Amino acid sequence: MNKRNSYVLIVLGLMLLTLGIFISVSIGAKDISFSNMIDSLFTNNNDIESKIIRDVRIPRALAGALVGGFLAVSGAIMQGITRNPIAEPSVIGITQGATFMVAVALVLQQINPNIVIGGFSLMIFAFLGGGISGLFVYFLSSRSIGKVDPVKLTLAGTALGTLLISLATGACMYFNLSQQLSFWICGGFIGVKWQGVKLLLIVGVIGISLAMILSKKITILSLGEEVAIGLGENTNHTRLIALIIVILLTGASVSVAGNIIFVGLIIPQIVKKIVGVDYKYIIPCSFVMGAVLLVYSDVFSRLINPPYETPIGSLTALLGVPVFIYLIRKDMN
Repeated sequence: MNKRNSYVLIVLGLMLLTLGIFISVSIGAKDISFSNMIDSLFTNNNDIESKIIRDVRIPRALAGALVGGFLAVSGAIMQGITRNPIAEPSVIGITQGATFMVAVALVLQQINPNIVIGGFSLMIFAFLGGGISGLFVYFLSSRSIGKVDPVKLTLAGTALGTLLISLATGACMYFNLSQQLSFWICGGFIGVKWQGVKLLLIVGVIGISLAMILSKKITILSLGEEVAIGLGENTNHTRLIALIIVILLTGASVSVAGNIIFVGLIIPQIVKKIVGVDYKYIIPCSFVMGAVLLVYSDVFSRLINPPYETPIGSLTALLGVPVFIYLIRKDMN
């Protein structure tokens, strides 16, 4: 049943994703006819409309799908290894750590104009920030080696995340970089180029492949520490590799799209209700449905108040906060 449900969910998700990408490519500040949009996909025209489609809208739509998938998979993994239903990269401070290091990169570039920080360099900064903050929160919330307290994990992540965002904001205000930082804090896909999509694809192949290889161990770990140890699993080793995967996927996402929150909270909860607890199904289903959520969120961000764009992080927060409150209430009862 779970296997069949996962296949149905993936097929349905891919259909919605295809439609969402098509809608995303078709809308924008400049109206482009359907015939011109199709021509730009299959011809090498160099007119302005074709360039907008090929170099602006298609990379944006693909980046939205990849980032949504990455964040959803990261949230699913975090919930599995910590057995905490509200664990996700933004809740435990990984995205804020990555955003903080992006702010550091912006400040360094402002101080020394000779320092040019491109897409790959920015991703390295994001990886460092996400890695340091994620590992710090993880070990801070551990009652002992390998045993994570879910309450401490959430509290430590929230506290550290708030501190890092405050430091990033203060530094950028001092160096008159508030406008640049606002993009990273609110999240969005304005200015995404093919270089960013290529970096996401490379990271995605590595990260999602490792996640699928580790899926069986995550499933066992999600059943409980005692069960995993009883089955001969090295829980410390599994958690460490899983956390590295989360940092890899989250760092790439933040370096391209900024601090988009709650995708990793909403999607895994929905997917688990449909496909069960086996991460062999949860990971691919979460990837597809996360991609669907963020592509449509990006579409709505452009439709709410045209020609201006509503920050995507605001939309995902509107969806995520009720889910967050529901899970907290459910856990308390």
